[in-house]
Amino acid sequence: MSGLNPQQREAIHYLDGPLLVLAGAGSGKTRVITQKIAYLVQDCGFQPRNVAAITFTNKAAKEMQERIGKLLSRSTAEELQISTFHSLGVRILREEAKALGYKPRFSIFDAADCAGIIGDIAKTVDKATLRRLQSIISNWKNALVTPEAARQLAGNEHEALAAHAYLSYEATLKAYQAVDFDDLIGLPVVLFQKHPEIAEKWQNRLRYLLVDEYQDTNACQYQLLKLLTGVRAQFTAVGDDDQAIYGWRGADIDNLKKLPAEFPALKVIKLEQNYRSTVRILKAANNVIAHNEKLFDKKLWSELGHGDPISVTACKDNEAEAEGVVMKLQAHRFENRGKFKDYAILYRSNHQARGFEQQLREARIPYAMSGGKSFFDKAEIKDIIAYLRLLANEDDDPAFIRAATTPKRGIGAATLQVLGTYAGERHVSLFHAAFEEGFAHRAQPRQLEPLLEFCQFINRIQKRATREPAQQVLPDLLQAIDYEAFLYDHEEERIAQTRWANVCEFTNWLNGKGEEDGKTLIDLTQSIALISMLDKQDDDRDEVQLSTLHAAKGLEYKHVFLVGIEEGILPHRESLDPVKIEEERRLMYVGITRAQRSLHLSYCERRKQAREFIPSEPSRFIAEMGEDMRFSGGKQAAEPDKATGSARLDALKAMLAGNKR
Repeated sequence: MSGLNPQQREAIHYLDGPLLVLAGAGSGKTRVITQKIAYLVQDCGFQPRNVAAITFTNKAAKEMQERIGKLLSRSTAEELQISTFHSLGVRILREEAKALGYKPRFSIFDAADCAGIIGDIAKTVDKATLRRLQSIISNWKNALVTPEAARQLAGNEHEALAAHAYLSYEATLKAYQAVDFDDLIGLPVVLFQKHPEIAEKWQNRLRYLLVDEYQDTNACQYQLLKLLTGVRAQFTAVGDDDQAIYGWRGADIDNLKKLPAEFPALKVIKLEQNYRSTVRILKAANNVIAHNEKLFDKKLWSELGHGDPISVTACKDNEAEAEGVVMKLQAHRFENRGKFKDYAILYRSNHQARGFEQQLREARIPYAMSGGKSFFDKAEIKDIIAYLRLLANEDDDPAFIRAATTPKRGIGAATLQVLGTYAGERHVSLFHAAFEEGFAHRAQPRQLEPLLEFCQFINRIQKRATREPAQQVLPDLLQAIDYEAFLYDHEEERIAQTRWANVCEFTNWLNGKGEEDGKTLIDLTQSIALISMLDKQDDDRDEVQLSTLHAAKGLEYKHVFLVGIEEGILPHRESLDPVKIEEERRLMYVGITRAQRSLHLSYCERRKQAREFIPSEPSRFIAEMGEDMRFSGGKQAAEPDKATGSARLDALKAMLAGNKR
């Protein structure tokens, strides 16, 4: 407990009822959670298996597990229930599947599988429409809106189309013995509401709950927490209303407002000492966030010294901005003898990254991007996962179709159509339909033979996959389907090499996980939809980090470049109503508070879009940061003596005020 401040200590020791810890950016919240878990187990007599900590990412769960491993023995730490919301949901559903009419080996469908089902129902292949429909249905599920209620709520044509698809979509998932990502939280809520005895069983199992990033919970997650904590309400929620930036994804800041009303005995402890940033950076962050209406008043402070001035650079256009930022980064690194990994370039939207990537490549500076395309979204990885999903659940129809046709093995669209029609009439999966006598009468021998051969092959591998270690079964599977040859037959050599290397990396990683945790291929497959490749990334490479502001939340860097800080980008042009502006301001606050030692802002006076230049203005948030900043570049650079910080700021405020009129 040494080195903790009084508020952290109080948060760790408080056990007299529900607790909300308002943890400002960089205030040591992970330390509070891990120390509290150790305190519960070592000093308060809690069994480790009865303590659960819930995070939002696998990476955060892993980090917490590692930190606790240093405070408690490894075996004790492994008994603790540390997981994401979704992993906890899977554990509950696997155990209680029967009560909801599922088999314990149900499938978890990813976004692409779900888009396929919705596309069939809504009769569209347009990707933008599909994304929109998925997003609407997902938000309804997260708000616990049933398909029947959605029909009443639909307010425009997209919502009407989504409401029409929602009911059939749910029925199709159930028929496939599958769930989507949102169901992993929604179904346990339904389960606990319908079966109080099951809820009570889990309340007795998880006797103390700690929730990280509480401000990011949605309505469904909030209900799950309430149902899990029950009347005892033994929980610690750790969050920061100033860092609630996921409203667009269904996160509901009202969950913070509700806590004091729904738990009258709630104790609130504020962590305001920041261990990350200098005084100047925190002052700017406090100034910006003060423009938002506050749920709970708090002000970050630091003992890390005044620090370097914050620089604000006006750039001629986006090419000049990318070039200027990379030059400044190189010079700063040279002067400070720093490492590349000390630097981050943060932006509002992914499309802004291109110019910076180009400049970094030209300057031969190593960089890594986060918030980009997931490893699991690559076609070759999805192909292999289709086989694994089919081994885990032969009723998984989308996995069956993908595996049966990749690589091609004489099973064509006509065969699948006959099989699909027959399976639909009999209410069985495609896999089971293939073995039925009735189907054999309908299919021609040349259709039936390759189909049965494929199904029998799956049966043989499935038997082995339940018993033998993953590292024995997986290479045999790849060899049997001859996937490497398939890639080289269908792609030019360089692409085939890259894709096969991805498959090898994935299978090595799975083999390693199987060996490490003593798991069979079936065990691994059941959790694969929840495993993030982030777990396997080497965080220690010396690379400049490029990231969206959303993906950078929870991280910190010695030196931060916030780029494209303009009206229309941050705040986003579609977020100008009062509620959305507050979330955009919180996003700016998150960006500022990622910086430990130095912070550099830039904006363009005009921005190239397609082939023309559009005039841009500095973001209102720059003016809100206060006077203690160093301005450079732009139209006023010719008169640097007159343009002191406060004069530049006054000019900026006047310009913004004029524009608002």
